[in-house]
Amino acid sequence: MLDARQLEALTAVLEHGSFGAAAQSLSLSLAAVSLRIKALEEVLGRRLLVRGKQVRATPAGQALLAHVKQLRMMEADLLGGLQGTSARSAPRWQSLSVAVNADSVASWFLPGVAPMLQRHRLLLEILIDDQDHTHDALKSGDVIGCVSTLAKPMRGCVAEPLGIMRYRCVAAPALAKRCLTPSGAVSPHKLLAQPAVIFNRKDALQDAFLVQHFGLKQPNYPRHFAPAVEAFETAIELGLGWGMVPEQFLAQRPGLQELLPGAAVDVALYWQHWVREAPSAQRLTQAVKTAARLYLRQA
Repeated sequence: MLDARQLEALTAVLEHGSFGAAAQSLSLSLAAVSLRIKALEEVLGRRLLVRGKQVRATPAGQALLAHVKQLRMMEADLLGGLQGTSARSAPRWQSLSVAVNADSVASWFLPGVAPMLQRHRLLLEILIDDQDHTHDALKSGDVIGCVSTLAKPMRGCVAEPLGIMRYRCVAAPALAKRCLTPSGAVSPHKLLAQPAVIFNRKDALQDAFLVQHFGLKQPNYPRHFAPAVEAFETAIELGLGWGMVPEQFLAQRPGLQELLPGAAVDVALYWQHWVREAPSAQRLTQAVKTAARLYLRQA
């Protein structure tokens, strides 16, 4: 049997990022936290942490962190069920951590899962990352599920297809006009002379659009970075640059102009989650899949 106090110390260090912060959160001395983790590593015969300025988990540590989070959810579900049998007490609120790309959060994820969260008193901690990188948070044990472009299930996980998000290339009318030839066609040369508005440095949608529709690989062009949905949308509307937006956004902004009508970049999304799920996580998985069928294009 794994020692609960040792697991608690390991989880605290990983959640707070340092031994000192973990000791403070547990009301223990720094030495006590260190001894508990050392004892756990000796029992298991392997290192669980990579010590440094920012402490991080080894693969074995990641597996243990995921195990602890599963235990926490199952315990919360059990306690919630026991409390629910009493007329005097309402079920406890329970927290679930997920990793989702910003476009999905705003357009379909939250609208789709909100009723279920309210009905079952579930709280979400959302980690925002690019859809090509959200699975890193699941791999590290930081979240119980993620919206990802990774189709292959990670170890101990299931990858369920959700649907397709379609992106269009748009710009404010004045900027779009500067990208056109006298005949009204888009000039790749003129397009690349204008800045692009990009969500963050992980965002590769613009490059995918240029490869798919103009055959341009790794072209050089000026870029704005706006890592917030509202700032990203506002920058495009103000004419600061062209950008890739979900179809849902384009429908809500009739003032924007599609640079290459009919051309799109399709991104297939998957819900990666643990094979073994607590009841609360199972409810979330079902809600995510139902929302995706309502809001996303289906293959």
